Amino acid sequence: MPYFTKLLLLILCLVLLVESRKHRRRRWTSHLDVQRASHIMKKNQDLTKALKGKIQLLKIDEHDFTMRPAFGGPAIPVGVDVQVESLDSISEVDMDFTMTLYLRHYWKDERLSFQSTSNKSMTFDGRLVKKIWVPDVFFVHSKRSFIHDTTTDNIMLRVFPDGHVLYSMRVTVTAMCNMDFSRFPLDSQTCSLELESYAYTDEDLMLYWKNGNESLKTDEKISLSQFLIQKFHTTSRLAFYSSTGWYNRLYINFTLRRHIFFFLLQTYFPATLMVMLSWVSFWIDRRAVPARVSLGITTVLTMSTIITGVNASMPRVSYIKAVDIYLWVSFVFVFLSVLEYAAVNYLTTVQERKERKLRERFSCSCGIPHSKTMMLDGNYSESDANSLAGYTRNQMVPEEEKPEKVVVHLAMSNESNSSRKRGLKGHVGLRIIQNTHAIDKYSRLIFPGTYIVFNLIYWSVFS
Repeated sequence: MPYFTKLLLLILCLVLLVESRKHRRRRWTSHLDVQRASHIMKKNQDLTKALKGKIQLLKIDEHDFTMRPAFGGPAIPVGVDVQVESLDSISEVDMDFTMTLYLRHYWKDERLSFQSTSNKSMTFDGRLVKKIWVPDVFFVHSKRSFIHDTTTDNIMLRVFPDGHVLYSMRVTVTAMCNMDFSRFPLDSQTCSLELESYAYTDEDLMLYWKNGNESLKTDEKISLSQFLIQKFHTTSRLAFYSSTGWYNRLYINFTLRRHIFFFLLQTYFPATLMVMLSWVSFWIDRRAVPARVSLGITTVLTMSTIITGVNASMPRVSYIKAVDIYLWVSFVFVFLSVLEYAAVNYLTTVQERKERKLRERFSCSCGIPHSKTMMLDGNYSESDANSLAGYTRNQMVPEEEKPEKVVVHLAMSNESNSSRKRGLKGHVGLRIIQNTHAIDKYSRLIFPGTYIVFNLIYWSVFS
């Protein structure tokens, strides 16, 4: 029993020794952390003091920054350069575009000059902008615009010892773009983003591109789904307002060319297929009225749907677009194919009515064999007419019906002779009326040939 007690006391002593060492180590670590934190705080306080001293060097409170620099003197030059970050969207319906860009201004304000041994600039955020003078540049013809403010206002102000200032901001602007859709969708559009001072005329403020065409930079990753960006360039000119005077205006111009492949798949190719589908009726029997009528109506309604869908995504302009020409000509071809069958059906009905009257008139010609009598019922050939003309009066009809027999014989002979003369002279029009199958036969060649010629002319003019 005493041995067990000694063992417990020994274990307890060891545990207490280990815990005391851990406690000392924790106290030492915490002491080091406090020293480090104190050193960092002292360093930050020094930086804050130094920065406060630099702000005092600007002498903001000693000047009236509501006035432009060198007020009463010549116009202050303000250089501008732009870096386009993204071209977000182009809207044909609203005729506008949305662009995100970095807009930078450069000018000199001697009121902000300060002494510096290192000749280094000072950089500030948007809070200092409200205390000094900055150019009042705005976007002409803009519909909506805003400065990004996540996580803070995306504004940067950099001041150099000699008083030169760099003022930069990140802006998204939606501006108007006058588009011409006369060649849509085979068109190219040129849009402009215009910058101008709102209050200062050219006598007080002179806006200019800081480095000419090099003042405009674009991101290489800029791309649009429907357009190919061909080029960006800059221009400048004076703008006059009758009430206020002349102002310097800067232009960011960019040219866009529309991708045609999307419209080939969605508009041109379906329209062409509908026209070709309407030609199938020329190979269907003219007596199959439900088949040919339903095919014609289906193609007409489909073309109407395509035209409506294209116009729904476009502004309601008062002039004809290139796509309208193609779709409406295709619609006319489809509609003419329906009219073609209407003509075939009408002429067939007229011909059958005439044949029925002839059949009723000569139904009593009992002397003629059955095979020869059927030649009067419909389309008879010239050889049949000649063979029928070879019959004698006794062979054809009884003696008491000689007058009617003579009329029949003369009619057949005259028809035979006139058919021979027409074959020699090539009067195609009368044969078409007599045989309505010829209308479908000629339509099989005329419709495709005319449509191919139209496509050749269309694509050579607009492409």
